[in-house]
Amino acid sequence: MSRSNPKVGFVSLGCPKALVDSERILTQLRVEGYDIVPSYDDADVVVVNTCGFIDAAVAESLDAIGEALAENGKVIVTGCLGKRPEQIRQAHPGVLAITGPQDYGSVMQAVHEALPPKHDPFLDLVPDYGLKLTPRHYAYLKISEGCNHRCSFCIIPSMRGDLVSRPVDEVLREAEKLARGGVRELLVISQDTSAYGVDLRYAEREWRGRPYQTRMKALCEGLAELGVWVRLHYVYPYPHVDEIIPLMAEGKLLPYLDIPFQHASPRILRLMKRPGAVDRTLERIARWRAICPDITLRSTFIVGFPGETEEEFEELLDFLEEAQLDRVGAFAYSPVEGAAANALPDPVPEELKQERLARFMQRQAEISAGKLEAKVGTVQTVLVDAIDGELAIARSMADAPEIDGTVQIQDGAVAGLKPGQFAEVTIMGSDEHDLFALVDPGQETD
Repeated sequence: MSRSNPKVGFVSLGCPKALVDSERILTQLRVEGYDIVPSYDDADVVVVNTCGFIDAAVAESLDAIGEALAENGKVIVTGCLGKRPEQIRQAHPGVLAITGPQDYGSVMQAVHEALPPKHDPFLDLVPDYGLKLTPRHYAYLKISEGCNHRCSFCIIPSMRGDLVSRPVDEVLREAEKLARGGVRELLVISQDTSAYGVDLRYAEREWRGRPYQTRMKALCEGLAELGVWVRLHYVYPYPHVDEIIPLMAEGKLLPYLDIPFQHASPRILRLMKRPGAVDRTLERIARWRAICPDITLRSTFIVGFPGETEEEFEELLDFLEEAQLDRVGAFAYSPVEGAAANALPDPVPEELKQERLARFMQRQAEISAGKLEAKVGTVQTVLVDAIDGELAIARSMADAPEIDGTVQIQDGAVAGLKPGQFAEVTIMGSDEHDLFALVDPGQETD
């Protein structure tokens, strides 16, 4: 690190989509000669990339801004909460500048004003794939911004706008650079992965001498050429999702779908402005499993939505039993400033919301524990994330980083496993979240 280079501290909050925004800003900072430092004391200015989706995220963001001001004094705010500058200024009038999400140019302008760059092109080198905040062996690949849906509980379109897809050749070139840089797993993210390309009318572009349409299936076919794990997140349950299940069965994509179903009562789904054909959803899940028996299905749900009756909550529990989803996250409904759902009648009392959330998670914990127990005795391919003492902490094809479980390899360190390495392991035990394994003696690690 050069002593003469201006130094920027960086705090990144929120979802993987915000993390990708942070990576782009950090890459541009390094390109322009700034050093990125890990402490407030060493920084000449601090950038805080905020989240503003739910009240808890707003509170976390405001706390982070306050901490940065207290510890450093020079703070630039960006990200989703930046769409509400008056709320930030009211809490923290001393911030230098406020910009919204994806507004990389305004962030850099604010940094330039607070801290002019000093760039030495012979010393300040940036990897071809840019700077990443994830471990070297996996990366988030953002394929679009914004969303065309108007779910009544969500304010993302007001923050990030309507759907804007990246051209397919641009996405594939970025993915290729990441793979060349050592990435072993690509996590495809957006607000609505299924809608990818609809705004571009599925325009055809060329990559590696072949035409690809800007649509989800063609993108997946291109990513499958890179020889890395490809995991799909935020997949809206459109009928054309069926087209990618054969790619999973053929081993071209990870057999994993992250689909936010949100609820199972047709009336509540209509109030949410979400697809409400639950019977058809269950039929499709059965069809996916018939095509690809190893598929892992992850979803998220909202409990205690305004007007939710006990009978409708029971419908949700019945759906869990019927669907037998592998991984599930759930949230008690939280009013978000600006969301249409706030105006709905019959809000569920907070105590009842929490009671239903606990019942929901208990039911799913039993399902998840049974799913994991069924894997005991099997051999699984895993990707090692970290070494912790004698353990290697890894993930199977069924586990996304940060949100799903892990595979704890008891003899991982002795076997010489390293982060970013694939290995074959035998599953020896399980609980409701994680698997416990030994390196399979009959298999070689890569």
